[in-house]
Amino acid sequence: MKPYFLSLCAGILAGVVYGAIGVQSPAPPTIALLGLLGMLAGEQILPLARQVLAGLRPGAAWREAKCSQHMFGRLPGAQVPDAAARDQQTS
Repeated sequence: MKPYFLSLCAGILAGVVYGAIGVQSPAPPTIALLGLLGMLAGEQILPLARQVLAGLRPGAAWREAKCSQHMFGRLPGAQVPDAAARDQQTS
């Protein structure tokens, strides 16, 4: 129940921000999508910064913090090695 409540609060906060900057809700699709992209990117700043401060290079920190998986989900073809391994085991 807590995630739903937090989601509702985040939505209310977004509505307040929309009202403050004069954007009518629902926001136009481009603005909404850019906002969602910004949210996804913003969520990665702290984990990425922690990894960099721990001494990793930015590329390694990106992989260690699993930013790609969070930002883009499982990319097409990500399951191919697993399927190939299963095919070899059953053959």
